[in-house]
Amino acid sequence: MTASIPSIRVLVVDDQELVRMGSALTLDSAVDIEVVGEAATGEEAIRRVRELKPDVVLMDVRMPGMGGIEATRIITTARPATRVLILTTFDVDEYAFGGLDAGASAFLLKSTPPDRLQEAVRTVHAGEAVVEPRITKQLVEHYASGGRLRDRGGAGERARPLAQLSPRELDVFGCIVAGLSNSEICETLHLSPATVKTHVNRIFAKLHLRDRVHAVILGHQLRG
Repeated sequence: MTASIPSIRVLVVDDQELVRMGSALTLDSAVDIEVVGEAATGEEAIRRVRELKPDVVLMDVRMPGMGGIEATRIITTARPATRVLILTTFDVDEYAFGGLDAGASAFLLKSTPPDRLQEAVRTVHAGEAVVEPRITKQLVEHYASGGRLRDRGGAGERARPLAQLSPRELDVFGCIVAGLSNSEICETLHLSPATVKTHVNRIFAKLHLRDRVHAVILGHQLRG
């Protein structure tokens, strides 16, 4: 008997019922994704995350009461294992900046095609980051010129962050900052996929980074 593939558990948060239903239907149509709940406000999203313990939260930005950015900050602080994918109709830098600073792992527009939304959920669940290509450059420039991500480590750890990395981890970190995927790092450094994954996980743990976007931003801050 073939073992079933564990579903990625998703909570959909949006104050518009039709939008919630559309997102839920899109995600539920994938064999490896299960929508376990919905919420219409930031406050309700926090309660539902506590109850349902989803792997991924699909979060709207603008909602009555607590907005998606503040809800994301509370959720990622209380439950780091839950990844947040922010979905918005507003292609405005402040939402991306605020969302990533709050701990989100992804920022996509609501116009994102269904197949890309499903893939984004899978990517975020796997520990990677997803950001609209057209705003990635602006994000890096914003943080490299003085913006700061929420500090997840002590002041001493942030003072000399790269001193914690081994020579090989420094090589891998440089590849991440250059935008290379894990498979490209394997080819560049002649390492196995398992070894690269181990190095990436150790780098994120030592530097208190959630994902690749934060690693790229830190790399540019250090260059500056």
